[in-house]
Amino acid sequence: MSKTPPPQALTHPTADERADDDGAFGWLRALGPRGRRAFAGAFGGYALDSYDYFMLPLSMVVLAAYFGLDSGQTGLLTTVTLVVSAIGGALAGVLADRIGRVKALMITVITYAVFTVACGFAPNYETLLVFRALQGLGFGGEWAVGAILVAEYASAKHRGRTLGAIQSSWAVGWALAAIMYTVVFSLADDDLAWRVMFWTGALPALLVIWMRRRVHDAPEAVAVRERSTDKGNFAAIFKPGLLRTTIFAGLLSTGVQGGYYTLATWVPTYLKTERDLSVVGTGGYLTFLISGAFLGYLTGGYLTDRLGRRRNIWLFALLSAVCILAYANIPSGANTLVLILGFPLGFCMSAIFSGFGSYLSELYPTAVRGTGQGFTYNTGRAVGAVFPTTVGFLADSWGVGGALVFGAIGYGIAALALLGLPETRGKELA
Repeated sequence: MSKTPPPQALTHPTADERADDDGAFGWLRALGPRGRRAFAGAFGGYALDSYDYFMLPLSMVVLAAYFGLDSGQTGLLTTVTLVVSAIGGALAGVLADRIGRVKALMITVITYAVFTVACGFAPNYETLLVFRALQGLGFGGEWAVGAILVAEYASAKHRGRTLGAIQSSWAVGWALAAIMYTVVFSLADDDLAWRVMFWTGALPALLVIWMRRRVHDAPEAVAVRERSTDKGNFAAIFKPGLLRTTIFAGLLSTGVQGGYYTLATWVPTYLKTERDLSVVGTGGYLTFLISGAFLGYLTGGYLTDRLGRRRNIWLFALLSAVCILAYANIPSGANTLVLILGFPLGFCMSAIFSGFGSYLSELYPTAVRGTGQGFTYNTGRAVGAVFPTTVGFLADSWGVGGALVFGAIGYGIAALALLGLPETRGKELA
């Protein structure tokens, strides 16, 4: 691991560097050279995090046939990933406060890459379940640590759209996974193709090599970490001053991620089993969903700066719930409508995430920012993991399409959680 340069060796952009911070890419210019390298590292890490995650949902139908699994067992593969990710995310948050954002980020990337590759060698369902759980340790921590790294470089004026752009990398990784899925499953037999998919999860190792030399923590975060006596302390986020924030931020994360992972896990299966689409056909329909997701992240990032963190989440919680209900109740045979509705569905369920990076960073002070964000985001992910499993068990009697409606409940929980949280737009991080 590289040594972080002393705080005085790094500085935020000067007034002259920030002067030209308007326009479509003003937020990127305002980061300065070091901030842009941090942005590139976090963007790449989250894109590859997404790529490795989607190996499972895209291969789920084939895995079920290969290992003879029912819907509940396949849903459990996702659930165990998300539950263990809560542990990984919480630990990564503590590490980020204790050893630095960049070092913690590299550890998470290496972890999810190694165990994604290991999944490709699994001889049976039980081994795959264990490897997928261990993959969750790295998967859980990457986003929170990367988001904090960039948030501490971003100005208050642009923090929402900057972190929204980081979130958009999830759609980039999702698209890469869908392309790889289409290519691999078109060229190889199913029994080999799913293994090849997981083996390509080694790609993140290349990112770590670059990050080791080029990316560093923001100097203010380094200074605070070095003098703080409360850094990386779980007890600190449950003290009276932060207890309410931790509880409601955890509920917010639970609702949003419960709705999101319901869709991310089961839509590929829905398209193949209930819409009878081929591998290539499924990839084409996912293109609309992913394109909507990418634009949703960028739009949500812009709106979270214009409308505020809470209003942006409220707006897209409502729209996401409406889209789920519409998508799951499309009449049989109306596959063109499935294609068309995929775009607004992807747009809304992604735009709601755009404010998370900035919002959670602004809710916690620097000394425990990693701990607070890592804990709340990933606890929400773990509890939200109940949603995909519930859909899996309901799918046998309701059908996958009918069970997807359950995801709308998550967005209702998110909307209610906002009642206990303050607005933080324009807040300087300290």
